Amino acid sequence: MITRSTLVALLLTFSSAPALAQHQHAPAASPYAGLEKRAVKALSDEHVADLKAGRGMGSALVAELNGYPGPSHVLELGEPLGLTDAQRNRMQALFEAMKAETILIGERLIAQEADLDRQFAGRSVTPASLTAATAAIGATQAGLRAAHLRYHLATVEVLTPEQVRHYEELRGYSQGE
Repeated sequence: MITRSTLVALLLTFSSAPALAQHQHAPAASPYAGLEKRAVKALSDEHVADLKAGRGMGSALVAELNGYPGPSHVLELGEPLGLTDAQRNRMQALFEAMKAETILIGERLIAQEADLDRQFAGRSVTPASLTAATAAIGATQAGLRAAHLRYHLATVEVLTPEQVRHYEELRGYSQGE
């Protein structure tokens, strides 16, 4: 025979089961939660800072990993590479020109992303404005990458083949092969 306390326990268990089931199936927070508070939703604060500083953010990896160093890292490794004064001066000039060019392009990209963000936030985006905005953003991204890659091309012209090989060793890309 079921006692009164057992009956109460069973009723409590069964009556709370739907609430437990609901709690267990609650949707998980999106990995994007919190990103809606960014100034430019498509760009992290770090990405914006990198663009404003003219940093490459890996956009020239194809050059870097195929024996075309960039001016920034060559300057950092100037002593072990045995840069001459003329090479160091040329690297510094290339680095400063690269930064000046890429900062301007980065600022343009930030502005374009902010404009697209405003269009969506203001519910004014149309298929035509979306196409135009994304095409402009794509062209700016391509221009930014090309700019960084051009400076890698210019850098390798200043170095000797031995310095390029040594650079690769210093960066850990080859083992003296």
